[in-house]
Amino acid sequence: MKKILVVCGSGLGTSFMVELSIKKILKELGLNAEVAHTDLTTSKSEAADLYLGSKEIVDNLIDGKRNVVGLKNLMDKKELTVILQANLQG
Repeated sequence: MKKILVVCGSGLGTSFMVELSIKKILKELGLNAEVAHTDLTTSKSEAADLYLGSKEIVDNLIDGKRNVVGLKNLMDKKELTVILQANLQG
């Protein structure tokens, strides 16, 4: 099962809200994935198939090996849906 890690500065409110949105979208799409949220520092040592968060935050995770996607709007369910479909289907 693929793992999605939602990253924010403190790993509390924002990333948790995005995690809940992702879980709802995955259910609607019929896709399965493990979803968790964390802060930027912890995320650097966590393994995941997809790292999501605001562009300003997740750009710090880009290392050429991680699949990192910076979101324009963390609360935009359409944007999240497109990203999840592109990274989890097929």
